Amino acid sequence: MVNYCKDISKKSHLDITSVIQMTGIRRSKFYEWRKRFGTENNHNGTIPKVHWLTPEERQAVIDYARKYISSGCYYLKDGYRRIAYNGLDENVFAVSPTSVYRVLSQAGLLNKWKGKHSGKGSGYRQPDAPHLEWHTDIKYVNYRGTFLFFIGVMDGYSRYILHHELRISMTEYDVEITLQRAHEKFPDKKPRLISDNGGQYVAKDFKLYLNELGLQHVKTSPCYPQSNGKIERFHRSLEDECIRTTSLINLEDARKQIADYVDHYNNKRLHSALFYLRPVDFLSGNVEELLKARQDKLDKASERRVQYWSNKKNVA
Repeated sequence: MVNYCKDISKKSHLDITSVIQMTGIRRSKFYEWRKRFGTENNHNGTIPKVHWLTPEERQAVIDYARKYISSGCYYLKDGYRRIAYNGLDENVFAVSPTSVYRVLSQAGLLNKWKGKHSGKGSGYRQPDAPHLEWHTDIKYVNYRGTFLFFIGVMDGYSRYILHHELRISMTEYDVEITLQRAHEKFPDKKPRLISDNGGQYVAKDFKLYLNELGLQHVKTSPCYPQSNGKIERFHRSLEDECIRTTSLINLEDARKQIADYVDHYNNKRLHSALFYLRPVDFLSGNVEELLKARQDKLDKASERRVQYWSNKKNVA
């Protein structure tokens, strides 16, 4: 139609506007056709946008996810966000979590979460610095038909496990030993200690011990373990990602494997409640610097995508 109108205009010596009116085509439609003249007809196809991921980026996300699926890595258990931030920190790709979600969903690699949130305890005010609150609790560890006892002390702000012990008993003395060794690592700190109402934590001698350390003790609501939910959530991760996936050969091996996992949890594993940073990052206080570095990577990747799709468009 564009060529036809041009030919009629040339042969009849009429201006192009008059010819358009004679054909009954709207002027806006004609000029839109003329603007697209010579390009591939793609009415029902998707038109690439400058912010789209490049094919190389999409493949990098898929390969990264498949790598951990094939290795049995537990990063995928918390879904696409952990994959996005791990890939970003390891300089594999610089892609937002929502884009990773779309790529993995289309590739059939998405692990959907089906849990439910509880509104109870929503009035709790989070600490805004390390060593304001320490959480402690005891976890049973199945071992050769009996139990070992994991006793840990966690910083409430960073979720960092300050100290832990794998003990063969869980007496008040075992709890005091664990807390004492945590306190020796940070002798100048005077946090509130949060625990449940277990017999070890409500004993008179334990109260006297805390008075000697100068620590305030806060006990959670009875029959509501979520009140100490930060360390309870760590216990679940410890169970799912370490204890159930390994065999504890003997006491020495059990202590080593659990210590290795705690080190991984503190220093390598991305935490969903910490902007997908590591507990050690919050403990050391370089959160703003790390988040800025991530954003810089995303901004540079976005600029590269604009250039990539602009070049594609010019070639076409």
